[in-house]
Amino acid sequence: MKDIDSQIPLSSLTTFQIGGPARYLVEIKNVTEIGEAIEYARHNGLAFSILGGGSNVLASDSGFDGLIIRIAGGEAIVSGLDMQAGAGCNLWETIIQSSQSGLGGWEMLAGIPGTMGGAIRGNAGAFGMEIKDVVVSVQVLHRETLETKQFQKDECDFAYRTSFFKTHPEWIIVSAQVRLAQVEASKSGELIRETIHEREKRHLQNVRSAGSYFTNPVAPRDIQEMFEKEKNSKSKEGRVPAGWLIEKIGMKGARVGDAEASEQHPNYLKNNGKATAADVRELARLIKEQVKEKYGIQLQEEAALLE
Repeated sequence: MKDIDSQIPLSSLTTFQIGGPARYLVEIKNVTEIGEAIEYARHNGLAFSILGGGSNVLASDSGFDGLIIRIAGGEAIVSGLDMQAGAGCNLWETIIQSSQSGLGGWEMLAGIPGTMGGAIRGNAGAFGMEIKDVVVSVQVLHRETLETKQFQKDECDFAYRTSFFKTHPEWIIVSAQVRLAQVEASKSGELIRETIHEREKRHLQNVRSAGSYFTNPVAPRDIQEMFEKEKNSKSKEGRVPAGWLIEKIGMKGARVGDAEASEQHPNYLKNNGKATAADVRELARLIKEQVKEKYGIQLQEEAALLE
């Protein structure tokens, strides 16, 4: 069993930079180490929770009274047009690595924070692309039986910002196979830089947040039409941007404590320095309440709560 740390602030492990201490923390890289960590937790009567890059998580102010199993690092191995990447591999770094090897096709995902495992669990996407577009298979571990299994893409139930693994958290992602395309490294690198530049223009980089806090909801047709007319943009799958709804109810820039609905991207609830999880949750509650009252739409959190 790897070394276990104690009283590690979850604020240091999440992009929100919010959260009290984890009673215990262990960092692992592969399926064997995950199994060992789970067995340790069971043997010692500890609750446990799996954490990746911490980019889509709001950790409780009181922390976590158990063992945090943090999947961090791992290998990304290229074979032909395929890459096998551990769940703890940083998504952005893995995209750059593949680009330098002459493989691409997923450059539009560059700059999305977090790990491969987290990206697959939430079917991360940006600029019209989603991680499902390159996934071939996903290797998983059952948190109760420690059974390992391989899911083919069509078994993963990928949909907008979700997957089988998000709706069935008993299965822990340990690695994934993606299939890419041959590219010129220079052109791929340029596309990555352009993608990052576009994200920076929208103030999506280097912000203390969990990224988009709410998923874009399916809206009634009249709301879709209002969005399409205002933005001269077609509604996708009947959805409208949560950020647009937040702006429409006048809550762009709204604050509770040090938590703020970003002026640049209102669906980014950000920590301006000393925000607590309670601040963020209250701001989210107020936004949901007013969107529901004005438009009859129930917003759903994309960010997961760790407590």
